Amino acid sequence: ASDQLTTFEAARMLGLAVRSVQLMVDRNELQAWKTPGGHRRISRQSVEQCLRARAGEETQAADPAVQGTVRSAVASAQPPHAVKTAVAGAMHVLLIEDSIHFQNLVSLLVTQHFPQWQLHIANDGITGLAMYGQIQPDILIVDILLPGIDGGTLITTLRSHPQFAKSQLIVVTSLDEAQRAPYAFALQGVNVIYKPRLVAELPALLAQSLEARQSSVREE
Repeated sequence: ASDQLTTFEAARMLGLAVRSVQLMVDRNELQAWKTPGGHRRISRQSVEQCLRARAGEETQAADPAVQGTVRSAVASAQPPHAVKTAVAGAMHVLLIEDSIHFQNLVSLLVTQHFPQWQLHIANDGITGLAMYGQIQPDILIVDILLPGIDGGTLITTLRSHPQFAKSQLIVVTSLDEAQRAPYAFALQGVNVIYKPRLVAELPALLAQSLEARQSSVREE
């Protein structure tokens, strides 16, 4: 196999959208260069290292000791007033997220603060689109960097469907504000949580989403 990959080949190996791979290159997470003709080439070795690191993260996230640490962090987080006073009905939440670690973390947060809610999880954007049509969730939580289709494209696609207006949208991402610039077209007016602040911020936003959903139902 060649030691260098096209952006498309790297995206296929990583299970990501081409744009997501380009962002990884811009953040120096992948070693890349341009040919004299201006075409981007990516080191196969750096892609394989990324795959090994991802596998290690997923193994670590599945470790009972790590899950215990996450539970402790969730338990120690004081629920905001909005969460304490909200009446948690049988809401349906769809999480579209490829990281097992963050799937587990969101699941723990929902279970702790809103035990009556039903959480559905999709591992990639394509599956997420299909599940959205089936579930039509009250709340949609989407990561930006997803395998198959990036979160920005997914959100834009869903907005073309009338039923999307009934869902409260929350975006979670590991990208800082500057790195989110290419997705500004999809994120305008959307609540965005930087993943390191997920435990502190997600419960309050879920409570706000519940209140907004209940207000919408009353108006109908």
